[in-house]
Amino acid sequence: MPTSDGPSHLPVFVAPPHGNHQRSSGYVPGRVAPVRSPPPAKAPPPPPIKPQCARLDRLATLSQSEENQHKGRSQSLQQRKNTLICFGVSVGSFFLTLILVFSFSRRDVLDENCPDHNPSLSIWNPGHTPEKDVVVARGKLFRLESSATFRSLTIQSGGRVVFADNADGSKNVTLRTHYILIEDGGALHIGAPKCRYRSHATIALVGRSDNKKLPEVPGLGRKFIGVKSGGTLELHGTERVSWSLLTRSIPVNGLSTGGHAFQRNFSRGINLRVVDQDTAAVLTQERYDTHESFNDSQRLTQLLQSLPAGRIVALAVGDSAVKSLLDETKKAIKEKLGSSFVSSLQYRQAWALVSVVGGGNASCTEDVREHENHDTGGRALARRNFTSVDGVDFSVTAYSEWKNGFPISGFQVDAVDQVVLNLQDEVQQTWKPGDRIVVASTDYSMHQAEEFTLLPCPHCTSRQVRIQGKPQYNHVGEIIDGVDMRAEVALLSRNILIYGEMENSCYGNMCQFYNHDTFGGHIKVLGNFSSVHLSHVELKNMGQQEEKGRYPLHFHMCGDVDQKGGYSEPTYVDGLSIHHSFSRCLTIHASNGLLVKNTLGYNTLGHCFFLEDGIEQRNTFYHNLGLLTRPGTLLPTDRNETLCTSIKDKVYKGYTPSPSTECKAVSTFWIANPNNNLISNAAAGSQDAGIWFVFHSSSTGDSHGLVPETKAELTPLGIFYNNRVHSNFKAGLFIDKRVKTTNASAADPREYLCLDNGARFRPHQNADPSRPRVAAVIDTLISFKNNDLGAWIRGGDIIIQNSGFADNGVGLSFASDGSYPKDEGSSQEVKHSLFVGESRNRGTNGGQNKYWGLGGADGKMRTLPRNRTFPIRGFQIYDGPVRLTQSTFRQFTPTPERYTSAVGFNLKNTWQLTPRNNLSQLSFHSSVGLRTFFGRPGQWFEDNDLDGDKNSIFHDVDGSITGYRDTYIGRADNYLIQHPGCVNMSQWNGVICSGRYSQVYIQTLGAPNLSLSISRDEYPDAPLVLRGINSQAAVSQQYQPILMMSKSYTFHWSGPAPREVVLSLINFDKDDWVLVGLCYPSDTTFQIMADINDRQSNTFDDLTDYGTVSSLTELEKRPLERKYFFDRPVGLLWFYLRARHGRDGHSYCSVKGCERVKILATTSTKQTCNCTAKAYPKYSKTPSAVVPMPALSPALPCKDCGAKQLVFSSEPWTSYLQTQVKSVSTKEHQLGDDNAFISVNEVTMLFSTLGYFFVSVDSCSGKVTGNSAFTTVDENMEHYLKSKIPKRSIVLMATRGQPEDLVDLAPHLVSFGMAKTPDLHSKESVALWGFKGSSPSPSWVSLQAGKRDEVLGLQERYLPLGLEAYGCAPPAVQIRKDLELLKKATGQ
Repeated sequence: MPTSDGPSHLPVFVAPPHGNHQRSSGYVPGRVAPVRSPPPAKAPPPPPIKPQCARLDRLATLSQSEENQHKGRSQSLQQRKNTLICFGVSVGSFFLTLILVFSFSRRDVLDENCPDHNPSLSIWNPGHTPEKDVVVARGKLFRLESSATFRSLTIQSGGRVVFADNADGSKNVTLRTHYILIEDGGALHIGAPKCRYRSHATIALVGRSDNKKLPEVPGLGRKFIGVKSGGTLELHGTERVSWSLLTRSIPVNGLSTGGHAFQRNFSRGINLRVVDQDTAAVLTQERYDTHESFNDSQRLTQLLQSLPAGRIVALAVGDSAVKSLLDETKKAIKEKLGSSFVSSLQYRQAWALVSVVGGGNASCTEDVREHENHDTGGRALARRNFTSVDGVDFSVTAYSEWKNGFPISGFQVDAVDQVVLNLQDEVQQTWKPGDRIVVASTDYSMHQAEEFTLLPCPHCTSRQVRIQGKPQYNHVGEIIDGVDMRAEVALLSRNILIYGEMENSCYGNMCQFYNHDTFGGHIKVLGNFSSVHLSHVELKNMGQQEEKGRYPLHFHMCGDVDQKGGYSEPTYVDGLSIHHSFSRCLTIHASNGLLVKNTLGYNTLGHCFFLEDGIEQRNTFYHNLGLLTRPGTLLPTDRNETLCTSIKDKVYKGYTPSPSTECKAVSTFWIANPNNNLISNAAAGSQDAGIWFVFHSSSTGDSHGLVPETKAELTPLGIFYNNRVHSNFKAGLFIDKRVKTTNASAADPREYLCLDNGARFRPHQNADPSRPRVAAVIDTLISFKNNDLGAWIRGGDIIIQNSGFADNGVGLSFASDGSYPKDEGSSQEVKHSLFVGESRNRGTNGGQNKYWGLGGADGKMRTLPRNRTFPIRGFQIYDGPVRLTQSTFRQFTPTPERYTSAVGFNLKNTWQLTPRNNLSQLSFHSSVGLRTFFGRPGQWFEDNDLDGDKNSIFHDVDGSITGYRDTYIGRADNYLIQHPGCVNMSQWNGVICSGRYSQVYIQTLGAPNLSLSISRDEYPDAPLVLRGINSQAAVSQQYQPILMMSKSYTFHWSGPAPREVVLSLINFDKDDWVLVGLCYPSDTTFQIMADINDRQSNTFDDLTDYGTVSSLTELEKRPLERKYFFDRPVGLLWFYLRARHGRDGHSYCSVKGCERVKILATTSTKQTCNCTAKAYPKYSKTPSAVVPMPALSPALPCKDCGAKQLVFSSEPWTSYLQTQVKSVSTKEHQLGDDNAFISVNEVTMLFSTLGYFFVSVDSCSGKVTGNSAFTTVDENMEHYLKSKIPKRSIVLMATRGQPEDLVDLAPHLVSFGMAKTPDLHSKESVALWGFKGSSPSPSWVSLQAGKRDEVLGLQERYLPLGLEAYGCAPPAVQIRKDLELLKKATGQ
């Protein structure tokens, strides 16, 4: 901003960095110029001579000369002039004082932080000139005071436009234009970081894509805000909480009972509903035909007499109800329900009543309408509002009318306009009535996200808001089974709005795919801009689906936009709401170091947060939320199946793309280079993936050629901490694949930038494969309700830790860095994590959830992934090696339709597996029915006979899975790995064995279609047949059996023996060996040699030829020598495979390289080479164990097994208390369940006496402060409840048996947070989570009560600890790892 250049009492405005003050001749746009001090003020003029306001004394002389008389007249004249000047100055000072007083009274105090307070600005009211192109250039510094319309607005050469604001935020300024171009020192300001805009500012970008009257601006197109070199864009709205988390679940319709709605014609008589005042549940629904039946009238009387006080009753007449309505019934209605109209009710009158039993006339609401010629004068409507015992407001409505000759009656029990959301953050000050919010799905379908308008809520706390209408779906607001499944709730509204004006209907090419206009506005920031910072701005209807590079917000080839790029104030985007977008949310294109935080991307087409060309690095995404990410058309990876096969303009000739391999990758976060930071983000619903790391082998798009090779696959991962992914169809987190970087051709007809296989993430220091590996750490990932995969990760070295997976089709699946011989092996590790199969989050049937069926430990109806029979798995082994340790499994319960297992394998797997998949220190909850499962022929598994299926195996290091330490679990029908001491586990379709196991990689040339049959000499009748993993058209084939070491095997072919075979030793430790016999025709001659292959240099060392011996016996005597024996009569070529060097870590091969044996066979015979009939029984051996089977470990709790933490939360700095309450009713006791207890953090406190059991826990520390049991509600119990439970206590209660005085307990529960005294008549078992302390009560306070025939079962809740709302002192120093990592990521 210009500085003041003259004397003034106003503050001096100093030009900010990257501002629009005049630049020196050496100025380079986009780089930091030193901030100039304000020029020295000009010397003030000399102060005016003090006016002579006093009368001058006249000379006291009698005789004066003429000269003296003249002087006297002159002095008199000057005296009068000075008097006038004095008066003018006084009047001016008075008015100036009034102006200042008036200004201060309006609080328009000038603030140098506020751009609209700059005194250099001129007031600007340009009006509406829609055909005018306005240019604001040098010398034009405008404060826009009122709404305006232009054809275009260009701000350049030092020009400036600032939106006017005022203290009370009452301004409403709207600027409508086709585009705004900011360049070469031009600037647009709405608010500032230290002076946020308080009023309402709107920029409407107008125009159609086919408007030829207004030419496109090169590089920017139409309908945009463009920031070019030297431009400044500073937009800063009122600071608001961008998004929060629910802290209390919202059920369908807002009521845990689901609500009730009924309407019927000709339902003659009195229709009745009895509603539970505590839960809003409809207890009785009945029709009494009091028009024709005296008996029905008597039945109604009896029912009313039996109802307890406090019960809610609703009545509605259908047709007519008075002909047989007895006086005693009228009396009962009058006395029990307080009706004033029932006594005088007439024929066919419409009558509706809602009342409370025993509440008298004051509790009764009723309405009567006259019947006239089969019509009524309006609807008789009765409605009353109530509050449940848990504090949920609801309404009961009854109505009756005649309409168009039809009698209509009906009822509603709902919470319309009364649902209150409980949130994690204090939002009441910034989320206002009329604002729009969105609540994310917490189910498999992202389409269960719901928008609401906020209503006034005087009674709400600072963490509550009230919504209009009612929810259609369940939205979880709690931690379930240890995993944080709370729904995100985001604010859509901002007081600065930029939006695209849209047509009412679709036009143009996109109409074949969409039924609405997709040509929105866009903001594009180009390189060498001067300053761009956006905060708390709403972008709506932005992005242009048909045009690449036209996104809601686009940083286009800006290079480094932080200190590294010369920006003293690093560029950031903070608190934006980008919603209902037509092409992405935010695109970072060839730009580095951008900070994106607290930003919402909702309901968009195509990838939402998008890194474009694969060279974008050091960008930081902190606490952003994306949801409802829909398919788009721009790139193949944006498209769904229909779009993929329909858009073929960029493929070669008539090629039809394959959706599953080239498209179907649309993601909320599309990260094209691993060197970016993701901290505390949420991907809450995408058509495909939540977060996808994809790898570019070279820079693409406009960046092509700028960087010759990205080395993305070798680049270490940036910070990945505390991210959550849910409600995505394909995967929550996906790390795999690359994009095609060549144009379509005859050789490869696929489209440029389609999805491509072949990427292997293998990070090394400085992206240099010759330097040490750098582990990629995925820390604190929360993944739930993803339809296919919670996470799919290919590569190594990769570590996942402190993470929670729940309700995914497959929780977590690792794929290795690659396979031999393509890489050297790697490690993948999972530790300190939790896997939940089917949680208590049962979801909602609807919202594009396709499958609904029985499941879970409770066997109730729930939404399902994939379909009803899909085999749910917690941890899936694909190949390996992987290490899974110190992790916990819960709620994996098979059903008659579905195999659900904690540990499973990739289905229909052709790929290799390694016995080096090590599992240890695992904990399995009692709700786990299948710890592991190896599949069975049938749906999903098909024949279960592919090579990977047959070789499935893993290592139980410590026996925490099987009870047998240091054993291996493999397929029950794989006899290559077995011995007589193995333990068969038929339920798993597996077998537990001891031994040493490794792989032999067998590569053949010249016979790609062969099957390989391998027999162990100890089990010749049970060969393992492998078909190979390459396609039949391949020139070679490969097989990779897992073999028990120190055993002998024979190999047989389904056709002529291959002319060349290479056998590589994979995962062999030094001195491991097997003896193998390969089948060949008897006339075969051989050349056999050994070598060591160095994969990095692709060289071969230690080449050694094999010599011959005359017998197998002689060969067995010389196992260390490189010898072979060919048994010509049988056709078996025998030799040893022995490792002569050791391995490092997880490497496939030895430290010297991969030890191999190569066989070149020459024969003229084309016969099938299967020597089994001749080989056995000649070479048969008695089965034996090389390593004895260990004894079964005692079934004792494993001290160090399982995850250390009980709760996996998106706020890991908050401690939680795991609580379980198990009350036992008489029915449960009769069924044999007599185990009543309360558990706190897995410490169980049993109680065996009939009555009540209380446990108190300090809400600050989580320590149990006491527990007591009582048989009746006597003086001792009342004293305990009133005086013995400390303040700030979490109060847990369970019951046992059938306490007869539950009604006496009810009044005491109000002091523990109940909204009112609960009705415990006819209740038997009760479970309480209460709080004794501050008011209002915490959102988790709850009471569960069951009747005699109801079973509450085990109830589990996770409660936050240490909250200031409890009265707990805040920690002296709260360590927030996310904030520390944010500082690290941004270099602060």
